[in-house]
Amino acid sequence: MSDAVDQILAQWRRERPDLDVWPMGVVGRVSRLSRLLDLELKKFFAGHGLERWEFDVLATLRRSGPPYELTAGALNRAAMVTSGAITNRIDRLAARGLVERVPDEEDRRSVRVRLTGQGRELVDEIVGPHVDNEARLLSGLAPEERDQFVRMLRGLLESLGDKTINPEA
Repeated sequence: MSDAVDQILAQWRRERPDLDVWPMGVVGRVSRLSRLLDLELKKFFAGHGLERWEFDVLATLRRSGPPYELTAGALNRAAMVTSGAITNRIDRLAARGLVERVPDEEDRRSVRVRLTGQGRELVDEIVGPHVDNEARLLSGLAPEERDQFVRMLRGLLESLGDKTINPEA
């Protein structure tokens, strides 16, 4: 079985036989896979009236547990975006009534972002179908392949310095 990346690698091998282009095969496939998954997830969330980033913020708050709130800084670390971007995201979600800003009871200089009842209902409604959609996207892998793929991806992420996300840290 051959894919588009195989064709690219064959062209490089023909033009530059002195190069061992195997890394292009891995990175190229991961990049293409990322784009395809992003497109599929974008379609899924659009069908629910959301952007992917909106679901990510809402889901981060939901899985934080009661009272379903975090500081903007914690959300920023979880989302891996700039502070300006997280402020904009919070503003947009607050305008839709999905989150609210509340004073931090322990630090009056700080504000926490809390999932509203409407936001929680939306996440709870979507998360099951979202998991089903992701399972559909990965249905080309047998269970043992999924486990191996997860181990390999985890190892590569760790080797590149990806850190465990602890929003409250």
